[in-house]
Amino acid sequence: MVTTDLITRARAGDGEAFRELTEPHRRELQAHCYRMLGSFQDAEDALQDTLLAAWQGLQGFRGRASLRTWLYRIATTRCLNALRSANRRPAKEWDIPEVEPPEPTRLGEVVWLEPYPDALLEGAIDVPLGPEARYEQTESISLAFVTALQILPARQRAVLILRDVLGYHAHEVADMLDSTVESVNSALKRARASLHRLPPTGERQLPPAPDSPAEQALVAKFVHAYQTGDVDALVALLTDDIHVSMPPIPLEYQGRDVVARLLAGIIRHDRTYDLVPTRANGQLAFGAYLRTPTGGIRHGTGLLVLTVTGDQICAITRFDTSVLPSFVLPRSLPSR
Repeated sequence: MVTTDLITRARAGDGEAFRELTEPHRRELQAHCYRMLGSFQDAEDALQDTLLAAWQGLQGFRGRASLRTWLYRIATTRCLNALRSANRRPAKEWDIPEVEPPEPTRLGEVVWLEPYPDALLEGAIDVPLGPEARYEQTESISLAFVTALQILPARQRAVLILRDVLGYHAHEVADMLDSTVESVNSALKRARASLHRLPPTGERQLPPAPDSPAEQALVAKFVHAYQTGDVDALVALLTDDIHVSMPPIPLEYQGRDVVARLLAGIIRHDRTYDLVPTRANGQLAFGAYLRTPTGGIRHGTGLLVLTVTGDQICAITRFDTSVLPSFVLPRSLPSR
């Protein structure tokens, strides 16, 4: 009855009623757009487009599905349109002056990727799931999963998210995409086959619980090693198959030896850093700020996101300074 009243008022032009209808779904829709687009900023744009389209099209909502499902349909369509019309963003050149990187292990397939602030995850991943969901919500927002999604063709990506992440039935997804159940099932089969490159959760140990003593101990070791330039201590925290990527720079490094050479160039006596902790994609993260020999302003050099297995780090993803404002981190810190 309350929802019906709100819909009636919203259709009559009551903006506050429309806000009451849609606000409970805002965060989860933003997370959905992020999974689709791999970009926090693009997801925010798609969310705004979704809400505008819903406001303008509310007269067409007939209640055959829930309002939430209707909003997901609009959001998915907006994301697919954005993916079709977007110009491919170019990769960037190596941007750390006076540091010559080693030869990369490979060039990354996904060069446009942004992290998602944990501060916005409340209400985004603790959502009701359909009976056919296959992924834990925390796993489905991880950098590894979101990166793997970006490799999929857009329609396969949409189907896999709606079916395996959110748990919608095939007939519901077919209705959302103006498709058929057979087409949805075919796209899902192909998408699942392509995700074989993502290691099953069971192959790695779970990371320590957030803010647990084990996580705090790992943070203390990592921060001390990074800020003091102790490359050996830092490498000791890494798994043998450690993977480092730096979107939108396409260089990727895998394995302790090559990563140690990379870190030795970045962290050295004349390039020391201060780290400011935060969290991204349900993972440990740090804003990195370069100290100056004169003790002046410390300029941001990017955001480091750690993927942890057990008590070791199995991946480090470094993003450029453009993402710092999304985490309410300054582009520079005052002199010490």
